[in-house]
Amino acid sequence: MNPHESEMTTTHYDTLESRSTDQREAALMAALPKQLAHAQNHTVAFASILNGVDAPTIDSRAALARLPVTRKHELLERQQAERDAGGVNAFGGFSALRYGAGMPQVFASPGTIYEPGGTRKDYWRMARAMFAAGFRPGQLIHNCFSYHFVPAGSMMETGAHALGCTVFPGGTGQTEQQVQAMAELKPAGYIGTPSFLKIIVDRAAEMNISLPTVTRALVSGEAFPPSLRDWLAERGISAYQCYASADLGLIAYETAAREGLVLDEGVIVEIVRPGTGDPVAEGEVGELVVTTLNPDYPLIRFGTGDLSAVLPGACPTGRTNTRIKGWMGRADQTVKIRGMFVHPGQVAAIARRFPEVLKARLVVSGEMANDSMHFRVEAESAHEGLDQRIGEAIRDVTKLRGSVELVAPGSLPNDGKVIEDARSYK
Repeated sequence: MNPHESEMTTTHYDTLESRSTDQREAALMAALPKQLAHAQNHTVAFASILNGVDAPTIDSRAALARLPVTRKHELLERQQAERDAGGVNAFGGFSALRYGAGMPQVFASPGTIYEPGGTRKDYWRMARAMFAAGFRPGQLIHNCFSYHFVPAGSMMETGAHALGCTVFPGGTGQTEQQVQAMAELKPAGYIGTPSFLKIIVDRAAEMNISLPTVTRALVSGEAFPPSLRDWLAERGISAYQCYASADLGLIAYETAAREGLVLDEGVIVEIVRPGTGDPVAEGEVGELVVTTLNPDYPLIRFGTGDLSAVLPGACPTGRTNTRIKGWMGRADQTVKIRGMFVHPGQVAAIARRFPEVLKARLVVSGEMANDSMHFRVEAESAHEGLDQRIGEAIRDVTKLRGSVELVAPGSLPNDGKVIEDARSYK
């Protein structure tokens, strides 16, 4: 029997989803210092990154926010350095697992970044998102995520098995064979990218083959616009999206309410100003930073590079965890200006020099090779000469000259952009 089956209700995967906000926060903050101590003691990378950190004292979000953010490019750099040095495994010191029975699989993501696969049931915690999408124990799921190199196929398969479902490993490509298998095996639904599901449905229509049992889908891996969601619904398929990564597993998932994505129960999520580790105000767009409670791959304050924002209130389905708006773009907004790279961290470093500055945005305009920098700054009680002093800081930090405009608080767009590239590329 599925281990969660006794806890399942008609609407929730388990009782964790409907616990009070205070109960959840207390449980997460109790688990956090233990996870930090585990990461320090069992991974080379976090023994270094968190050197000097007293893990038992990191038991609040404010304390967590003082720890450094580890971004994907740093993970890649550590992995490459370890490989170049002839290290015994390729994970840059971030994995608490070693090759052998405890790590049955290794996966590769573009970069190349390698991820360990563990033995725990539902290792990436995907069953929760599948349940929210309408899948139930005893059903057959047609899984069209890749089973080669990347973990996507395995992520979904292990989640389906934890839910108590059978999986057809369709993988990618071979559209006619996918249609034939769906018609003959009669799965309850599809898991894969939304674009490939559309291709399959179109091909089935061309082949004059109906797929009446395919009435639900869980999609991920790319944008899922409302227009495609509605197109699928018109053909009898209720499709829901989830947000997950190879490093972290499930981060958030869509519910029947169709109001943003609900955070998974196994992660601690912060939204920070791009280029920094500083949490933004609730509702402000920023970079998603995730701390996973996975002991095998214990990533602490891992910067996803993706932008999102917290939605107010709770999900109408009764799930009480925080909701986010979903994917809203990339946080890495590094640009090249007159031969010099400028990145969000530099914009943040300039703003930090002036207590009056609430928010800053660098706008690059003009044409390539003839571009200009315009620094827009929200400030309150700005003293005379603040714009000139900010201009000096711009030159000091970026080695470039830029104009400065002081604007009223709340004037800058809430879109997560620290650097706006408005140049003409014609």
